[in-house]
Amino acid sequence: MSGHDHSHGHDCCGCEGEHEPAERGLEYGLYQRIDLAKLQCLNESRDGDGKLVFKPWELRLEREKFVESDADEELLFNIPFTGSVKLKGVIISGEDDESHPAEIRLFKNIPQMSFDDTGREPEQAFRLNRDPLAQQEYPTKIARFSNVHHLSIHVSKNFGSESTRVYYIGLRGEFTQAHRHEVTICTYEATANPADHKVESIIPQTNFIS
Repeated sequence: MSGHDHSHGHDCCGCEGEHEPAERGLEYGLYQRIDLAKLQCLNESRDGDGKLVFKPWELRLEREKFVESDADEELLFNIPFTGSVKLKGVIISGEDDESHPAEIRLFKNIPQMSFDDTGREPEQAFRLNRDPLAQQEYPTKIARFSNVHHLSIHVSKNFGSESTRVYYIGLRGEFTQAHRHEVTICTYEATANPADHKVESIIPQTNFIS
């Protein structure tokens, strides 16, 4: 776990001053590539709130939309993308108190993941600092996150509160559109239909003659 401290310690100071807000907003545009209709958040206190924390960079500090855990401090986000993602960094922001997430664990390409699955080894885990201003990025090991179609983020603990509150989750990376093979199949079926009708028209005549 000591490696996590080293990785985010480096990032904490370096990136912030180097990026203009507009440029950084473009980098955190992966929220637009999430299939929100299929996104799940397990243990959310109110249905649908988990989707609200994936929002534009310029809205990362607004406090009207958030998700809060229900039965305990854990949350599990199942995030399907509309194509392939190379994930490079994550920002997670909460309240400046004990309800802020203290640890996240990242898993890739496990659709419909449940809490029963969180016992397995994650692709990467991070100890978090309280970050109410959404300033700190946690860089991923890109080699492990180079072909991500589905990302699961497990908030495994907070700083001591009975529930966890999250205002913003930012995802930085590259996106590749998925290929749509079904278009080719539809074209083939459309051209095959006239031939089917010709065969059907011949069959009754053949039967009549015999």
